[in-house]
Amino acid sequence: MGATVKPVRGLAGQGGLGWIELTWQADSYHPLVDHFAVYGSTERDFQPGPANLITKTVYTRHRHNNLGPTSQTWYYRVVTVDAAGNASRATNAVRAASTDSVTVSGRPVAVIGQFDRKSLELALAPNGYAQYPTRFPQDADYTHGVSTPGADWPYLHPGPADKWAGSKAHTFRFRFTLPAQPTGDLALAVWLIDTHASNPGTLDVSCNDTAVAAVALEKGATKGSLQGDATAPGNPLRPSIVELTLPRAALRAGENVLTLGKATGSWHAYDALGVFEPRR
Repeated sequence: MGATVKPVRGLAGQGGLGWIELTWQADSYHPLVDHFAVYGSTERDFQPGPANLITKTVYTRHRHNNLGPTSQTWYYRVVTVDAAGNASRATNAVRAASTDSVTVSGRPVAVIGQFDRKSLELALAPNGYAQYPTRFPQDADYTHGVSTPGADWPYLHPGPADKWAGSKAHTFRFRFTLPAQPTGDLALAVWLIDTHASNPGTLDVSCNDTAVAAVALEKGATKGSLQGDATAPGNPLRPSIVELTLPRAALRAGENVLTLGKATGSWHAYDALGVFEPRR
């Protein structure tokens, strides 16, 4: 082990939905660093080795993805490797946890599809996007309890960058009924199996004409227009999750209308979406 290779400093982890973001500080040039080896385990007292190597990176951050909808606790250690192949000692283990999805912890109120990292139960899936202009000339308008995912909610939501869908903005509507105005906020879960790699655009969410959020979508792999199963071995898809608060003030007794607008960028591919009552 090279005694002159300095270990990284300030290793820390921050959890989100299905991921843990690791950051650290390092001296990259004394000696010249080739890469940082990131090791992780669900066991606190693990020793770094090939079996628990998560990644090698030249950056001082790494996002550990695809951890699933249920909170997971992980322990991480980082090793610095210089250009000559010498390694520093490993950092002490740092603990971090991802967060629970509302689809796990909450009560479903109205849902489209199955939260299973697949788009296959949705309309036109897995690769029928060319039929979108004729099947959905006015975009999707889905009523919970009346509409069905396989007929009324397309797997692909186009944006103005998509010539095959008319090079224009597209707005989907999701209608659901509440017996009374809820006593607290609800939550919206939008799971995606993939997005466009270079131009995923922004998802604009409103509830009963009240703006809720404009979400810049994560870059994907541009494969979800042709493939619909992100659980298949070796698949190239890059799933992502959007979960938002639906304020009580924007909700009402009777019919509620959620609008999901795409006024910038290219398509995203749905897994499922739904309104949930969060755990109080």
